[in-house]
Amino acid sequence: MVKVNGQELDIAGKTVSAYLATTDYDPKRIAVERNGDIVWKSQYDVTVLEDGDSVEIVSFVGGG
Repeated sequence: MVKVNGQELDIAGKTVSAYLATTDYDPKRIAVERNGDIVWKSQYDVTVLEDGDSVEIVSFVGGG
């Protein structure tokens, strides 16, 4: 199980890109942190989520 924004999900073994493809997140407007480290967008395709990982996804919101 992988904890994403506090919710336990059965996504161990998927890459960050594969997980994001199942969500409504816009990859251009988010930041992903895995176990306290930022995952660079260039690494989404090769970063495999593992059992016990903790992931935080933050969306950027524009406005004035």
